[in-house]
Amino acid sequence: MDVNSFDEILYEMDNDTGIVMVTLNNPKIKNALTSGVLLELFWATDAIQKDDAAKAMIITGAKPTDTDDPSREAFCSGGNFSPAYLESLSEEKKSQIDFTDIAQKKLCLKMWECDKPIIAAINGLAIGGGFTVPLACADLIYMSEHAWVRLPFISLGIIPELASSFLLPRLLGMQRAKEIMFFGEDLTAQKLLELGLINEVLPHDELIPYVKKQVLRLIPPQGAGLSVRLTKQALHKPLIDAVATALDLENEALAKTFSSQDFIEAIGARAQKRKPVFKGK
Repeated sequence: MDVNSFDEILYEMDNDTGIVMVTLNNPKIKNALTSGVLLELFWATDAIQKDDAAKAMIITGAKPTDTDDPSREAFCSGGNFSPAYLESLSEEKKSQIDFTDIAQKKLCLKMWECDKPIIAAINGLAIGGGFTVPLACADLIYMSEHAWVRLPFISLGIIPELASSFLLPRLLGMQRAKEIMFFGEDLTAQKLLELGLINEVLPHDELIPYVKKQVLRLIPPQGAGLSVRLTKQALHKPLIDAVATALDLENEALAKTFSSQDFIEAIGARAQKRKPVFKGK
C-alpha cells in the first residue's frame, strides 16, 4: 500500500533523519480506532520495516480543529466500529480486514516484530485501545501533562485486547493489573508514570520536540541503530509465542462477550445515559 494514499492516518517521513511521524487523523471522533485506522497502522509498520531510509516511528494524535485548548486534545478514544462506518469502507480495505480478529493479533504481532524503534507521544486522552496499542506496540511512551487513560473494557461487558491481559500483570503485578482492568478508573499521566507504564510526563508544548530528541538518540548518527534493533529483537522474540497465545485467548473471549447480554446492556445504557444493569450473561 502506498503510504501517500492513507486516508485515516498521516504518514510523514523526515528525509534528513529517517523519522516517520504517524498521526491518527480523525479529530472529529477523537482519533478513534476504526477498522481502517488499524489496517493503516499495519500498513505503516510494514512500510517502515521495509524502507531502509525509515529509521524510527513516532505515533501521536491529531489536534482538534475547533479549539486550541491542549486539555481537550485526544490521542485516541479507542475502538469505533459503527455500522455506518463499516458500510463506507472501500472494498480494498474490507478485503484485507479480518473482522474476527477483535484483539488485533495481526497488528500487534506486526508491531511487536518490527525491530525499528516505535515511540508513542500521547498528547491527550487515551481510552481502551488508545492506550493498549502503545502499551503493546511502543518501545517508549511519553505523555503530555494533560493526557489521561481509561481502560473501560469490563464496564462495557467485554475484555481488554492487544495482549494487555499478558502485558499488564507482568508490568504491574497481578493484583494491580486486575484492579485497573476490573474497575477501569481514569489514570492521570503522573499516575501512569508512578506505575511504571510510561517513561515520562512532559509539558504539553514540549512533548513532540522532546520525543524527537529521544528518537534521535536511538538512530544514526547519534545512536547505534543496529544495537538498538538487535536489543529489541532479543527482548521481544522470547515472548512472541506467549503474546500470540494471549491474543488468541482475548479473541476467543471477545467473540463471546460481544454477543453477551451484558455487552448489549452496556451499549444500551451508554446510549440512554444511564448506569447498566448487568446479569453476568
